Amino acid sequence: MNIGTTGSAGEEYAAEVLTRKGYEIITRNYRSRFGEIDIICKNDKFIAFVEVKTRGRNAVILGREAVTPSKQRKIIKTALYYLSANNVTSLQPRFDVIEITVKERVRVVHIENAFDGSSYRGFI
Repeated sequence: MNIGTTGSAGEEYAAEVLTRKGYEIITRNYRSRFGEIDIICKNDKFIAFVEVKTRGRNAVILGREAVTPSKQRKIIKTALYYLSANNVTSLQPRFDVIEITVKERVRVVHIENAFDGSSYRGFI
């Protein structure tokens, strides 16, 4: 299994997990000039910008460890762009990470509010 298919399968599984948790998937693989967000979804309180990290049996680091400060900045910029382009004002934005580890079994960890965008001071 190559990294492209592993990532796509992980994102598909993450979307299913979110749907079972009551989230409505708004879009997947949202791209802007600033970066990409794997899943954008919402529930009655939040609009969640979700980064999905899938790791196989030989992974050296956890998926959450791959969401570096640089990656976080790209996600935040892309989320700000999405929010301004789509006039989303009724829901609180949140940044989540879904970590999927595939070994003997599939392990899913949904980290709500995994990082905070409030300190971001850049421009879009």
